[in-house]
Amino acid sequence: MNAQNLASGSAYFIAKETELPVTTVLSVLVDNEPGVLARVIGLFSGRGYNIESLTVSETEHEQHLSRITIVTRGTPHVLDQIRHQLERIVPVHRVVDLSVRAGELGNEKPIQRELALVKVAGFGDNRNEALRLAEAFHAKVVDATVEHFIFEITGKGSKLDQFIAIMKPIGLVEICRTGVAAMNRGAQGM
Repeated sequence: MNAQNLASGSAYFIAKETELPVTTVLSVLVDNEPGVLARVIGLFSGRGYNIESLTVSETEHEQHLSRITIVTRGTPHVLDQIRHQLERIVPVHRVVDLSVRAGELGNEKPIQRELALVKVAGFGDNRNEALRLAEAFHAKVVDATVEHFIFEITGKGSKLDQFIAIMKPIGLVEICRTGVAAMNRGAQGM
C-alpha cells in the first residue's frame, strides 16, 4: 500500500483538491408541479452542498414552467457535478450557468440583480444622513414614519452589501433580501 494512503486512513487513493472554490449562479427551468423544488434542494442537501441564495418563481404560466435561480459555491469540478446531477432530475428541462465566470468564456457577462428592503431607524442628523446616502445609492423610500425608513434597493449583491454596511452605524434595524435573479444577455432565451 502507498504510504500516502495509510496516512489518510483510507485504502482508496483520494486526490487532494487543488482547484479553488468559486461562486456560480445556476438557472434551472423546471415543471411547475408539487415536489420539484424539494427534489432540487434535496440534491444539494443530500450531498452536502450549500445554497447561498435561492429564488423561485413561475415564469411561463401557460407552459407551467418555473425558474429556480441558485447561487452556490464549490470547486469547478464539484459545480460540474451539481449541473450534471440537476440535469438528470426528471422535471428539469434545462440548467444554465449564469455566473460571471461563465460569461468570461467568450460570451457577454450575464445580468445579475437582487432586491432588498432595508429598515433604518434614526433621528435628527442620522435621519438626514440616511436619506442622503439612500439617494446616492438610488434606494427608494417605500415607507417612512418619524422613527424609521424602509428603503428598497436593487442591484448587484455587492452594492446591497455596501448599502447595508453604511446603514449599520446610522441605525440599521432589519434587512430582507430576495436572492439573486439572473439572465443571459442577447436575443436568445434560456
